Order: sequence, then structure tokens, then C-alpha cells
Amino acid sequence: MPSPTSSSLYPHLLAPLDLGFTHLKNRVIMGSMHTGLEEAKDGFERLAQYFAERARGGVGLIVTGGISPNQQGLTFVGSAALDDEKKVAQHQLITSAVHQAGSKICMQILHTGRYAYSPNAIAPSAIKAPISPFTPKEVANEDIEQQIEDFAQTARLAQSAGYDGVEIMGSEGYFLNQFIVTRTNHRDDEWGGSYDNRIRLAVEVVKRVREAVGEKFMIIYRLSMLDLVPEGSDFEEVVQLAKAIEKAGATMINTGIGWHEARIPTIATKVPRAAFTWVTNKVRKHLTVPVITSNRINTPEVAEQVLANGDADLISMARPFLADPEFVNKAAAGQSERINTCIGCNQACLDHVFNGKVSSCLVNPRACEETRIIIAPAQAQKAIAIIGAGPAGLACAVTAAQRGHKVTLYDAGEQIGGQFNIAKRIPGKEEFSETLRYFSVMLNELNVTVKLNTYLSTQQLNDLHVDELVLATGITPRGLDIPGHDHAKVISYLDVVKGAYVGKKVAIIGAGGIGFDVAEFLSHGDREPSTNIAQFMSQWGIDMTMTARGGVACMTPDIEASTREIHLLQRKASKVGAGLGKTTGWIHRAGLQQKQVNMVSECDYIAIDDSGLHLTIAGKSKTLDVEHIIVCAGQDSNRLLCEGLKREYHLIGGAEKATQLDAKRAIRQGTLLAIKL
Repeated sequence: MPSPTSSSLYPHLLAPLDLGFTHLKNRVIMGSMHTGLEEAKDGFERLAQYFAERARGGVGLIVTGGISPNQQGLTFVGSAALDDEKKVAQHQLITSAVHQAGSKICMQILHTGRYAYSPNAIAPSAIKAPISPFTPKEVANEDIEQQIEDFAQTARLAQSAGYDGVEIMGSEGYFLNQFIVTRTNHRDDEWGGSYDNRIRLAVEVVKRVREAVGEKFMIIYRLSMLDLVPEGSDFEEVVQLAKAIEKAGATMINTGIGWHEARIPTIATKVPRAAFTWVTNKVRKHLTVPVITSNRINTPEVAEQVLANGDADLISMARPFLADPEFVNKAAAGQSERINTCIGCNQACLDHVFNGKVSSCLVNPRACEETRIIIAPAQAQKAIAIIGAGPAGLACAVTAAQRGHKVTLYDAGEQIGGQFNIAKRIPGKEEFSETLRYFSVMLNELNVTVKLNTYLSTQQLNDLHVDELVLATGITPRGLDIPGHDHAKVISYLDVVKGAYVGKKVAIIGAGGIGFDVAEFLSHGDREPSTNIAQFMSQWGIDMTMTARGGVACMTPDIEASTREIHLLQRKASKVGAGLGKTTGWIHRAGLQQKQVNMVSECDYIAIDDSGLHLTIAGKSKTLDVEHIIVCAGQDSNRLLCEGLKREYHLIGGAEKATQLDAKRAIRQGTLLAIKL
């Protein structure tokens, strides 16, 4: 029986879109995301291959990462700008590669305004952003004309470079957005005061760009439809701006959700799938141009449903194309189960970029390294045994099998996944199960022999008739070395997550990623905000009627109280959670603060007995009267099988390095080893 076709599964998502002067082959946009390649050595050559691989993967339209129209708009000193004819040639590498691969591409024009990490930052008013150390200079009235012209000139240069259009970034709290709201615009001239005046710059930029490029060139305007800051726009203002932008010459309008300084998650894994398409729906009803929606759409099924509901005309996905460049082709072939799904972790994409590194992807280490990590057929087939089916072992097994090797994967457990089986049980990390689904499908497709519930001794490993032996045996949780470490009150985090009884008063020793996960797990109630949009909006105080300014003004979050008293403890004197991901750490801290989890640093653990946990906090003695003490105090590499091993072997993942469990490193390490075998 033939597999379902795209027309039956995704009739809306894969339908072409006629824009009059041009058409898109489907409704899928690879949304803008800065990768760091824009500033890297040989970065544009690498970008060309990066985008071309997604174009070959079937995406209808690609939007580049943000490119500044001038030196004042740079994200940071030395970041990418298209402000000179001499820079056109490097962009032609990108457009040529994408067009040859059968897709279209727009360049995003991004002026960061007060978000610039630079002393040269400018803004409508000299108001420092909470996410930048620099106070911007108020742009003089006479200089605003030059800013408009710079947008137009950059659009001309983009057109000459072969781009099919531009996206004008008018959301997320960047320069144009800063003019629109009173939060950042305190001017009393023709660019401030009334709402008509505050939107003038955005409207004029679109008009001027349209005049510069003519009618047969796409202009996407990314409009902030929900600012998520108290002094943001209300719904009527959003609609007024959208209509004005449409009239000014925009081909399409894209959805922007939340300013970067907003303290509400919008794209992390805690956010439900398609959480904000209802916003796009409300605005779309007032427009005639096609409208794009975005944020946490990561499967073709979800994307199809959003379009079928009438929420939008097109779907923008950025990070799902880091995870799997073949996303669209796989969907069109009726093989969505083969898609390597974005899990919204932010660990290798946004965290990398905000730390000045080139972006990558936890589940796909080839992202942005397409010219460097090449999975090619092996010169000779080898028999490979991999011990351990956690992330490292799975990545190694799949990649080795893709190269043509004969792979056998062993694990002592009853299912593949290792630590991912713990992660997927944490509220807000449900997406981790998608990675295990992907690996399971690929193991089967590539004929990897999987032997679960199988423990091999060192002697058995010595006797295995294989060419290569890989140990991906993971970690063992580290215990406590204090009096009472074996008390009945002490319990492993593994047992907790697997369902062991835990009392109403709890101390968690260790406030790394696992400690936070356990605190999240134990403070969770009956609500499911990570999978229920209405509950998520209620928890974070977002007005779904869009009558509140910015969607949040005067709103009170509806927090489900924890049924437990939880103490999250760490030895370090630093802020609890300081070592978590740069772009997600604050979300995890905020979530636990909502649950009134007591986060305590500078702890020294003394003993455990019937009265609880004895410790000092900043040198002061204290006893926590708790029913259970949960140990999340780090882990050690599991290398038991190395003892007495008389053959060569490879160590990867936690077995090689256990500090700060790192799935990103494990998957990358497994992949790179398989390429060498």
C-alpha cells in the first residue's frame, strides 16, 4: 500500500502561494535566525551551503539572519551589515546557492537600536535596555531621514545581490519597534507623542523600500503583534499599524511575539506548540496581504492544523530547520516520523549566538557545519558494537549505519534513550521524547541490531567479534559522603522521576540542571501549561483578549501553588541557577520562583538523621525538617567495563566526561566518532 501523499496529509502547508509577480512553492518559510556565520571566517561560503541544504530540503522561502542597514544598527561592533556595494558579492554566494537548489530567499534588515551591544547605539530616546550595558544616544530629528534612506539603500543592495526580497524587522523590541511604543519613545517631535507619529518611521521605511526596489520584489514586515511588555501596543494600535504597513507596500506581514527584554518565554520548550498563533489569527482578520505566523511550531502536523484553522497563510519555522534540513521533503513524502524534531532546548542555537559562538543544534550537530561535518559512505564496511543507547550511543549508531557499517547497539535497560528517558518526564521537556522517536525510527530504517535488557561483561566484550567497540555507558549519580548518607530519607533523583513516593517537605542537594528538573517535577501540579495554551497564558499573565497593553499590562499571573515545600540547595556562593543556559536559565528560575521554591546558595552539608538535613548556610547552622533529601550532586563516568578490557575501545558521552551532563556534546561526540570509524 503506497504511503500517503502530501496532498492528502498537508494540503494547506504544501499548497503553492501566488503573490502576483512571483510565487512560493509551499507555505513553509525558514524564519530568520542569526547563526554567527555572518561574522565567521569563510562565513558566507558556509552560509551558502547551510541555506542550500535547506533549500534542497524543500522549504519554499528562506529568510536570512539579521543584516544591519548601517553601522549604528549593528548587533555588536563588527557584526554583519550590507551598507556598501563591495559587500554585495559575498551575498551573491548565498542567493546563487539557494536559487540553484530551487528555493527563494529574502534578506532580513535588522536595526537593533538600543539593543545594540555597542557604545554607538541609537534609539528614539536615551533609555537603556535591561539587556544591554550601553545607554543609547537619542537619534536627532535630522538624522532620522538618513536612517530611512539606509534601510532603502540596503534593500537596493540586497536586490542587486540576487535576493528575492527583504524582511524588515519591526518587532522584538528592535529599532523600529522602539519608536512605536511609549515605553521607549519619549519624543515630542513628529516622531513621538501621538500613535500616528510613533508609527511614522516604520511606515516610511516600508514606503521608501518599496520605492527603491519596485513592485516585483518581496517586502515582508515583521510586526510586533504582542509586545509582552506593560507599555506596549494594544490591539487596536497593532491593527492600525498593520493596515498602514500593508498600504505602504508590504507583500506579507510576519508575526513578532514579545520583546527580548520581556520576562515571558516565547520559544523555549516550556512554551506549548503553536502557542501564539491565536494572536496572528486576530490580526489577520483585518488584513488582505498574506500573514505569517511563528513560534514553537515544530512538526508538519501542527503547521497544517494552524493553517487549516485559518490562523495564518504561511508558517515560519527557524530552529526546526536547524534540526532537520529535510523537514519539508520528509513531510511531502508522508514520512514525518523521520523528521529530526526541534525540541526547543535553545542550548546550541540561541545559547551559542548569545555567547558569541557559531550556532549549531543539539539534535543535529551538522547544523552550520555542513562543509565540515560530512557523513560520507565508508570505504569499507566494519562490524561495530556500541554499548549504551543514550544520546551518544544513539547518535554514533545511526551515523555509523548511515555510512554503511554493520552496527549492533546494546543497552542494559528496557528502552533506548538513557538520560533522555529522565528528561522527557520533566514538565516542560515533553519534546525530548521526539528525539527518541526519531532515533528509534532511524535505527529500524538503517537495520541497526538493537539488543535491550542486555548487559555484557568485560569478558564478553573481549570475546566480541567486531572491528570497533564503542563504550557509551553514560554516568552513575554521585552520592553523598556525609554521616547519614544511607538514611531512609535519602533518595536518588532517578527514583524520584521514575515515580518513587516523595514527601511534602523536600530538600534537593545540587542546583544544576538535574536539581532544577527535579524541583520542577516535584512542584508541578495538575495543570499542564507546557502542553495547554490557555493554561500557559494564564500562568504567565497574558491577556488572550488582547485588550491589555502589550498583552500583559495590569494582568496577574494565575500560579498553581506547589503542594510541597521545596528547598533547592547548592554549595556555590553564586546565584542559584547561574550556570544554566544563557537564554533559558531565567525561565527555569522564574518558574520555580512562581512555585515559591526556596533556592539557597553557600550550603555546607553536615549530616542526615531522623530530624532532617543538618547544614550550614553562609556559615550559620540550620536543620531542615524534611521528609526526603534528594541527591542531585553531580555524576561520575560509568567506566566499569573498562576494567580488564584487553582490546581497543572508544569512550563517548558521559562515559568519557560526566561533568554537567551535556546531551549536546554527547550527540556531537557520537556523530564525529562515527564519521571516523
